[in-house]
Amino acid sequence: MTQILNGNLVSKERMETLKQRVGRLGGRPPALHVIRVGDDVASEIYVKKKIEKCQFVGIQSKEWPLQASTSQQELLDLVERLNQDDSVDGVLIQLPLPDHVGAGQVLEALKPAKDVDGFHPYNLGKLLAREVGLVPCTPLGIMSLLEHYDIEVAGKKVVVIGRSRIVGRPLSLLFDQAGGTVTVVHQLTKDPAEVCKQADILVAACGRPELIGPERVKEGAVVIDVGIHRLPSGKLCGDVQFEKVKDHCSWITPVPGGVGPMTICSLLENTVQAYQTKRL
Repeated sequence: MTQILNGNLVSKERMETLKQRVGRLGGRPPALHVIRVGDDVASEIYVKKKIEKCQFVGIQSKEWPLQASTSQQELLDLVERLNQDDSVDGVLIQLPLPDHVGAGQVLEALKPAKDVDGFHPYNLGKLLAREVGLVPCTPLGIMSLLEHYDIEVAGKKVVVIGRSRIVGRPLSLLFDQAGGTVTVVHQLTKDPAEVCKQADILVAACGRPELIGPERVKEGAVVIDVGIHRLPSGKLCGDVQFEKVKDHCSWITPVPGGVGPMTICSLLENTVQAYQTKRL
């Protein structure tokens, strides 16, 4: 019988633990500042959820809602201001940014020690070198979810569909570090369906609604769905055809309620880590 990797449940437990941890810190609480540029509705909702979770665990939070017309230099000036503010432990730059703003340059302007999203090249380099640092939140959340359910990675064939800087590439490094044999599928991969069907653990992070059907899933595989999309009908779905795939799996994440809550949880855990590292 297929079992659900319940991100809502696991994140709730981890948030409770984090709340207790924050309560024992002493001194001022950790502080997270979130920069949001423009009026993207999804971004507004995501930021609101993050701030609500901050309040629950005892992290101070502040949102910087900027106009879509904000120039790149104005955004860089704000980032530098937060870099220099010792009362700010973590800074999150909500993506996507408007087209006229170079996201790469803005992310790289952020001080690595405050990069709680884990996107700065310095932090990605530390991940590659297997050194302790701030790890991208979605990959970190996925590994925490698998650990909670005692799903072994070592010795398993892992296929990650997608190679983004945010999910695919850092996640493939984490799986490699955990002892998995990792293959990354992308648009130039030959016979991707056959590659996917070899996976003991299949991660769909391709950004295309319901692309992954049962023909790409090995019987008994663990399926992690990173995507979230709203169909014209209004229904939320992931990159996986959940209803058709679930009977082929041993474990599967739902959408919503799977990877998403774990990403937010990892963000707050990274914020507390940044706070504690600064105090060493």
